[in-house]
Amino acid sequence: MTLPTPELTTERLRLRPFTDADAAPLYALQSDAHVLRYWDSPPWTDPARFQTFLATCRRIEEEGSGARLAVERVSDGSFIGWCGLFDWNPDFRSASLCYVFDAATWGNGYGTETAQAVLRWAYDTLDLNRVQAETDTRNVGSARVLEKLGFVREGTLREDCVVNGDVSDSWVFGLLRRDWDATTGR
Repeated sequence: MTLPTPELTTERLRLRPFTDADAAPLYALQSDAHVLRYWDSPPWTDPARFQTFLATCRRIEEEGSGARLAVERVSDGSFIGWCGLFDWNPDFRSASLCYVFDAATWGNGYGTETAQAVLRWAYDTLDLNRVQAETDTRNVGSARVLEKLGFVREGTLREDCVVNGDVSDSWVFGLLRRDWDATTGR
């Protein structure tokens, strides 16, 4: 089952499928060791890595297992990050959320605004019941974003990742449809 990648907009942001024009800004983002210090894979060292990323975007869409969206500011059209749903399971009505943003944009509410748009799509269009997210326990900023969105920290996965050579723990967050509905006033 194909999962068409949506185009979503908010007051300040446009979320859209990736294009070849995103190669340079995505490489800059994914090769930034500071941005990826809590990510579960190392920073990119080869600009050609974009083609693998783009192929994965198309594959997960065709398989119906997820969608990755480029995030750009409406005001100037600049690429500031990306967000995605993965491990979409229509039988269980669940998926996982991920996002990464340029460090220069942190603290402006873009992560929260982006995730709200994706969650609206997830609950309204995909009819999900649960969205899960994981974050390194040292990534307090990401945990705050998830909590602002109504996610509940459900537990800790002990020593589940190796990030930059360090074994690290992850927090698991979950957001149920009823919690989303209550948060959004539905």
